[in-house]
Amino acid sequence: MAYSDLRAFIAELENRRLLKRIAAEVDAELEITEISDRVVKAGGPALFFDRVKGYSMPVVTNLFGTLERMKLALGVEDLDRIGDELLSFLQQSELPTTFWGKLKTIPRLAKLSSFLPKDVKSGPCKEVVQINKPSLAGLPVLKCWPEDGGPFITLPLVFTRDPETGRRNVGMYRMQVYDETTTGMHWHIHKDGAEHCGKLRGWTEKMPVAVALGADPVLIFAAAAPLPPGIDEVLFAGFLRKEQVELVKCETVDIEVPAHAEVILEGYIDPNETRLEGPFGDHTGYYSLADQYPVFHLTCVTHRKNPIYPATIVGRPPMEDAFIGKAIERIFLPLMRLTLPEVVDMNMPPEGVFHNCVIVSIKKRYPGQARKVMCALWGLGLMMLAKLIIVVDEDVNVQDMSEVMWRVFNNIDAGRDVMTVDGPLDALDHASPLPHLGTKMGIDATRKGPSEGHHRQWPGDIVMSEKIKKLVDGKWKSYGL
Repeated sequence: MAYSDLRAFIAELENRRLLKRIAAEVDAELEITEISDRVVKAGGPALFFDRVKGYSMPVVTNLFGTLERMKLALGVEDLDRIGDELLSFLQQSELPTTFWGKLKTIPRLAKLSSFLPKDVKSGPCKEVVQINKPSLAGLPVLKCWPEDGGPFITLPLVFTRDPETGRRNVGMYRMQVYDETTTGMHWHIHKDGAEHCGKLRGWTEKMPVAVALGADPVLIFAAAAPLPPGIDEVLFAGFLRKEQVELVKCETVDIEVPAHAEVILEGYIDPNETRLEGPFGDHTGYYSLADQYPVFHLTCVTHRKNPIYPATIVGRPPMEDAFIGKAIERIFLPLMRLTLPEVVDMNMPPEGVFHNCVIVSIKKRYPGQARKVMCALWGLGLMMLAKLIIVVDEDVNVQDMSEVMWRVFNNIDAGRDVMTVDGPLDALDHASPLPHLGTKMGIDATRKGPSEGHHRQWPGDIVMSEKIKKLVDGKWKSYGL
């Protein structure tokens, strides 16, 4: 089921009793964060704060804070099914090689084209337009943690265009509010938005930018997903929704934005201007340090009547982003298998904030295969940022961290099974000697044999016989346990 907008999703959550309205007055500075942090760690509901001190606009948080709500947001009962369906459009074996084969693909191409974004003349996001003296002052932007450099917009959909190709990108980059008309734009050097900006550096031309707050849940997810360069997040959202995303042109910049968003911020970035941004209590559980980042200048604000301000809280895991990350993991696993067919399953645990620890199980057929998989993963898009990759055998449940650690602690010889490589790291990594560059580690925790220099017998796992298991199953209640 596609939600037409954020409000439709909120209504569905409320109908299912998965959203709690908070009638008491709350403060956008620190208080909403403390409440949301406690609730998400307890597996609680989405939160709708009706009365935010000093503001007329309500705040909603924790929209994706459980796997149940994440599945509901994407309209599926099983996240793995999305990846399998996505793969069906990309299977190389199904690429047509004959005229008749090409004709057979027409219905599928027509289906895919039905997911393309649809341009409309206007939409709810244009109900109120502020071009003269636009201001951010009406937004209940949260200051999340005590040492934060200020209030931060934490769930923005940032729309930019490649100045060379004109291709659209939608990213999620936090924005520190400096004053009523300027914010920071925290995009890392590895992200598409930063690449677009870099192409204009040294020029006098300004870079148009638009920011959508409160789009439908699928588009919010698509903005956070690590799509390959050149893949349109709006088209990807249409594929997930099975329905086109309606876009409307901005008032002051040449960019299209979601017509059903709650709030649109229009403006520009001077590629040659930076300002100190941060610190910020980040999803690593540590404060990301202050640094120089581009500045967003506001030129127009449009919004719905009685808009809703959406926010997410990040901090020490698990937080709401843990469930967004798990959805990304499940959806993109089948695509990873296009390059690495030996991969059985993958787990990116929240404690590793996803890019810091990746665990994969493989069907091992030859010596050194685990190392081959590690190197291949480090060469796949943003997987290059993975600080630790652990490879286990196919019979290991990578979603069970206790089993994974049991295998790692017992199965490795450090001199033989640990490899390190130097390469790019995430901008938020505080342990590396240099920003963006450091050493990564791979651990081969698979079984070893003579072909890998292990001439001792590898012991078998201690497993009870199936006959006894079935016997105990049948008599279990009689034990009174």
